[in-house]
Amino acid sequence: MIQLENVHKSFGSKQILRGIDLSVTRGKSLVIIGGSGTGKSVTLKCVLGLVQPDRGMIRVNGEDVTTTGDRDAFLARFGMLFQGAALFDSMPVWQNVAFRLLRGSLKRPKAEAKDIAVEKLRRVGLTPDVADLYPAELSGGMQKRVGLARAIATDPEIIFFDEPTTGLDPIMAGVINDLIREIVVEMGATAMTITHDMTSVRAIADQVAMLHAGKIRWSGPVGDMDSAGDPYLHQFITGSPDGPIETVR
Repeated sequence: MIQLENVHKSFGSKQILRGIDLSVTRGKSLVIIGGSGTGKSVTLKCVLGLVQPDRGMIRVNGEDVTTTGDRDAFLARFGMLFQGAALFDSMPVWQNVAFRLLRGSLKRPKAEAKDIAVEKLRRVGLTPDVADLYPAELSGGMQKRVGLARAIATDPEIIFFDEPTTGLDPIMAGVINDLIREIVVEMGATAMTITHDMTSVRAIADQVAMLHAGKIRWSGPVGDMDSAGDPYLHQFITGSPDGPIETVR
């Protein structure tokens, strides 16, 4: 479904991506791991066409993302759970969930959009009375669930998850991980996640790719991760200060 070939991206003199080769099988969940500043978010932005790579090829279902004509139709295929939920404070919950259903090419009548929003909230474990609340009235875990409901509101083919458990306690993080896994499997969606949280990796990944210094150090099935033998991967998943990844002491 998603394929990156020799993708490079620099900002000024700083090289972020140095030849990324990566593929995501249709209906599978790929998790990209790596330290801060290694290019994980830039990789997602390149796939979405929000950042133009300096060279290389990116295809979504065989379509070159750099030459796609109808951007609105292209982006309608994606859902996104942003880090920190990224809800609009001035809108009630249901309007946040139905944001794309109230405007653009996916626009639905207001009543229908609200019905869909309430159903998606139910799918992530929130009751209908939450729909008319505002984000500030919700806990962090509830806000994350609303963000997930928004990500699936249009039944997208592809869903991106940006640090889905950041800021959550371990129990709520586990709940969100389980929800993500259930929803991706239920929808048959293709998923890409970026995270530092190894518990999330083990809960939601089919495939794992480790990004370091702008290159994929290792990729493979999540079940092969612990026995892979790559020193960069081993240091990252064990959290050891000693290894090839430099740390500030």
